[in-house]
Amino acid sequence: MFTFTQTFITYYKLTSYHMKKSVIVLMVIILSVFTTSLQAQNFSLGVKCGLNIPRLTAGKSDNPINKDYESRFGPTFGVYGECHYSDFISFYLGMEYSSQGGQKDKYQAFYPTGDLIPVAQSLGVSYLYADFMSVARLNYMLVPVLAKFNWSHFTSLPVKIYTSVGPFFGLLLNAKQVTSGSGIIYADENRTIQITPQPVSFDNTQDIKDELYKFNCGFYGIVGVGYDLSPKSSVFIEGGGNYGFTPLQKEDGNGRNYAGAGAVTVGFSVNL
Repeated sequence: MFTFTQTFITYYKLTSYHMKKSVIVLMVIILSVFTTSLQAQNFSLGVKCGLNIPRLTAGKSDNPINKDYESRFGPTFGVYGECHYSDFISFYLGMEYSSQGGQKDKYQAFYPTGDLIPVAQSLGVSYLYADFMSVARLNYMLVPVLAKFNWSHFTSLPVKIYTSVGPFFGLLLNAKQVTSGSGIIYADENRTIQITPQPVSFDNTQDIKDELYKFNCGFYGIVGVGYDLSPKSSVFIEGGGNYGFTPLQKEDGNGRNYAGAGAVTVGFSVNL
């Protein structure tokens, strides 16, 4: 499983053209294995939905633009198919909408635009600073490919506890940077060089999809509890999350953020 993920990361670092070809090839392989498994094993379908708690991490980047993001909330929902090899192990392939990103509501750096560009140039600074709200809204379609282990089963109750782990592959659906609020603009992080005498509005929504890579991959993990309603149906609650191994931004000037999210979901499955 780890080698499979490393292979995908190597492909990802190639040109966009080769990267897309690699994703297609990998997905064909996954679907072929899954279809073969389906023909030979017990199979179930499920749906789930819940709350995402995404956050952007800056890694080793020293760019002030992408530092200090905090968690935000967003929806997640999806469908999945599961091939059962035994009472203890199964193979899971899903397709999920995942709202990701992060937010900052504090004194923070931003790129100068418009009339502020010559001001920043005259002061010899690359960034300006102000108090405002900044929200990165990144929405992905995730395809987790997981091994699921039922590590506890109560004989007296129709309850099972399980964990699922494996890689995921993600496609960026849309991405926006939403800023709001107003603040006095400074030329430095310590607020010693004031540029505007009055607060300036930061209300703006910018489409940033073209600045980000369209594909991502990483690690996906779940811990859940299921309750059998009947021999063929069950409900469940899960907690877990995902973390992308590859940076989001195409250009180094935009910093290097990595996307991840914790999630709490509930769902329903039916054995076919």
